[in-house]
Amino acid sequence: MTESVGLGRVLEPTGVLPQAAWRLDADPAIGPDEVRIRVRRLNLDAASYRQLAGKHEGDGAAIRAEVLEIVETRGKMHNPVTGSGGMLIGVVDEVGPDSPLPVKPGDLVATLVSLTLTPLRITDRLAGWDGLSEQVPADGTAILFGRSIIGVLPDDLPPELALAVYDVCGAPALVDRVVRGYPAGATVAVLGGAGKSGSLSLAAAKRAGARTVAVVVSDSERDALRGAGLADAIAVADARDPVAVAEAIGTPADVTVVCVDVPGCEHGAILATAAGGTVIFFSMATSFSAAALGAEGLAADVTMLVGNGFVPGHAEFAVGLLRSVPAVRALFEARIAGD
Repeated sequence: MTESVGLGRVLEPTGVLPQAAWRLDADPAIGPDEVRIRVRRLNLDAASYRQLAGKHEGDGAAIRAEVLEIVETRGKMHNPVTGSGGMLIGVVDEVGPDSPLPVKPGDLVATLVSLTLTPLRITDRLAGWDGLSEQVPADGTAILFGRSIIGVLPDDLPPELALAVYDVCGAPALVDRVVRGYPAGATVAVLGGAGKSGSLSLAAAKRAGARTVAVVVSDSERDALRGAGLADAIAVADARDPVAVAEAIGTPADVTVVCVDVPGCEHGAILATAAGGTVIFFSMATSFSAAALGAEGLAADVTMLVGNGFVPGHAEFAVGLLRSVPAVRALFEARIAGD
């Protein structure tokens, strides 16, 4: 058990799991149930990249330098401010004899676990990255444990596109599961509906028979989402303004999904959700104390879920949406091109 969850890779503090550790051992020599990946590209999670870009005022060289410093110091990409990381794609380099993971050397794969718990070494100083996008061309090694999750990349999708989808694949699968517990025609509101996890969540909710409402931050996002046809109603509002969010959504939603990568969106989501409804927080910028105390202060009888990034079959579900809903693929491709 201890090796299958990576305890042997924890350097400090001892006795915690890799995600909670401050520093990991990223030595590329693998244990019996480990897998080594030759890294090709990192995908920094949106909250982490936004924090770094804001701190350095968009200075790509400074952003790159801090990412390198984090990885070198911690043995993993674990932003100490946001507590989040991202994921990566690469090629399987070596598989330990006791590894249960369904991969072999040479497979092009995506790690479906967070970089915050993945031992990582960067060997090219991120020379191919300008620091101005979430996707980071990189060379190095990463280690997966026996209890890790991994997916072989589909042949029909460019790696950059597959990486972007896999990065948020837990969101639509969880939305689908929750929405199917409500009667047909339930209202699902998505804060940040024009983003990666937001657009997939809208598509999943609509497929599950829901009426969909999107809240976006700008007219340009509204226009892009309107053309996609994923939302039955779209409103422009600051997700950090609880009253504005509630007014934008109108009749309280049965399910509200938070996909906004900035702090302060908890109270608006709670206020906009009907009694007996569900709020899904799928943003690493969420303050869960603010959510819990805010719900108490509003006397809100809502179930609040933490989107943990894993639902059985989540990767296949998200890729299936991308393949079958052209509007979702168009939004993802536009976002990658914009990066």
